[in-house]
Amino acid sequence: MKKRPAPPKKLNMSAFKDMKVAIVHDWLLGGGGERVVEELHKMFPDAPIYTSYSTKEWRNRLDGKVKTGVLQYWPFSKLRKFLPLLRIWWFPRLNLEGYDLVISSSGAEAKAITVPESTLHVNYCHAPTHYYWSRYDAYMEHPGFGPLDPLARHGLRILASPLRKWDYKAAQKPHYMIANSTHTKNDIKNYYNRKSDVVFPPVQVERFALEKPLPRYGFVIAGRQTPYKRFDLAIEACNLARVPLKVIGKGPDHERLIQMAGPTIRFLTNVSDKELLYHFQSANAFLFPGIDDFGIVAVEALASGTPVIAYKKGGALDYVTPGITGEFFEEQTAESLAEVLAAFDPTTYNNQKIIRSSHKFNAFHFRENIVKQLTRYVQKRQNKNRNSKPKSTD
Repeated sequence: MKKRPAPPKKLNMSAFKDMKVAIVHDWLLGGGGERVVEELHKMFPDAPIYTSYSTKEWRNRLDGKVKTGVLQYWPFSKLRKFLPLLRIWWFPRLNLEGYDLVISSSGAEAKAITVPESTLHVNYCHAPTHYYWSRYDAYMEHPGFGPLDPLARHGLRILASPLRKWDYKAAQKPHYMIANSTHTKNDIKNYYNRKSDVVFPPVQVERFALEKPLPRYGFVIAGRQTPYKRFDLAIEACNLARVPLKVIGKGPDHERLIQMAGPTIRFLTNVSDKELLYHFQSANAFLFPGIDDFGIVAVEALASGTPVIAYKKGGALDYVTPGITGEFFEEQTAESLAEVLAAFDPTTYNNQKIIRSSHKFNAFHFRENIVKQLTRYVQKRQNKNRNSKPKSTD
């Protein structure tokens, strides 16, 4: 008789039994940050979710708990995400009276909320705000405003210094910070001079489960084709090594990438979920040449049993183990990556072991680890409050 898997453990939510909780997030459009909010919502289903803007899809996915304000109705919706000054004005003015615990999920301005003195504020940090810090140069080169790029560059150049100062002060507001990777933890220390604990974000690893082994051939890369993700590096390296590469997705860099692609490169722009599974599960390896704060798509590849070849920086350091779950290339150049590709032998990897390595990034482990950290913070704050009360002189 086949042994049934043990049921998942229940979360110990006793520390929050009588607490009124709120969740705050930068915007709800779709992505890794929104998945974090979705899991927080499962943990605290009665908590309202405050955000600057939400699509109808995310209002439905979060069971009508989303609360927005004036920025929801701002007329130029496509530019809303790129105008931090509006969010700098809005988030600190949120009325969060009456809550015992507020969790901000933020890689931008949501961490700047002001909470009452009696309220505990915990920030789950996806990254120190990219356009002020680690990717300032990339945003200067490609602001994302199309014809208005020159104006955007001028504005960012003028405002960068005061906005960095504002962002640094905003990052001092949370009582505790949680980082989504070791890389982000180091960036929080570097840019904000703050300590943080690491809880990896939730990845839908079960969706990529390998039902039966497929013949494997060539390499694959997937995601939004933006300059910082370095799709160009993967294409140049595969041109040099003369190996097959499937490039899945689209983005602002798409036309440039097509122009530089050699005969072994194949572009796939309209890929269904089922097709994505096939392409991941039939590749020798997934290429991850950029520096990402975590890199959910790379962990999805691991969940498919596919090793990851990554640049030796960023979130990949938390899940790529050379010879077991993938390989690193040392320099962020096409030549360095091509050298690894030429020597890569997929037959030396145990695909089932790779799949098992992805399980620690599933949604339950995220909720379990978040609960552990939040419980610890609540208890520390309660102990601090008890110790700060004046002793009776009776």
